[in-house]
Amino acid sequence: MRKGEHTRQRIIAQAAKVFNSRGYASASMHDIMDATKLKKGGIYRYFNSKDDLTLAAFDFSYNRLRNRYKQEVFKKPHAANRLTAILELHGSLLDDPYLEGGCPILRTAVECDERHPELLAKAQNAMDDWRHTIFVITAKGVARGELKQVDTEELSTVIIAALEGAVMLAKLYDDQSFIRRVIKHLKQQIDMLAQYNPAIKQSAVA
Repeated sequence: MRKGEHTRQRIIAQAAKVFNSRGYASASMHDIMDATKLKKGGIYRYFNSKDDLTLAAFDFSYNRLRNRYKQEVFKKPHAANRLTAILELHGSLLDDPYLEGGCPILRTAVECDERHPELLAKAQNAMDDWRHTIFVITAKGVARGELKQVDTEELSTVIIAALEGAVMLAKLYDDQSFIRRVIKHLKQQIDMLAQYNPAIKQSAVA
């Protein structure tokens, strides 16, 4: 990687940390300058505007989240284990140095409006991916006999809403017990759906 591209990627990574913890609107260019140890001109050498940097930072955060899904969720052999892994992954986001503000989709969805159509579209597409992931894991789990019959749309909505609400409460009160309680409850629901039958082929196909 060339030095210029390395610097650009470093700016994006540091900006992602700032935006995800402080918020896109609240974070200033001075915050970005402090995080990157660069002057404003050094940052604008690689980005046309704060909005331009914001879009790149969201992509960085979301790609980090997707990579964690590949590592921590999709390698699980059973649908119930994959759903449980999703709960544990999102429960640990506040401990991720680049996602310490929690889920980047939630942060963006809360802040975005029609004044930032590109960022709003990215957040909607990311949420569509997340909902679709839970839907497919559940639907295939039902089809393979790993899960009991369940409304897959309803389950994906409940899981996402519960997790995001728990993160919001944890941040508001600086108390991660909210996340632990919600994850415990959702795990119980998933366990009730799970059918661990030795005769069922433990497929690892997503």
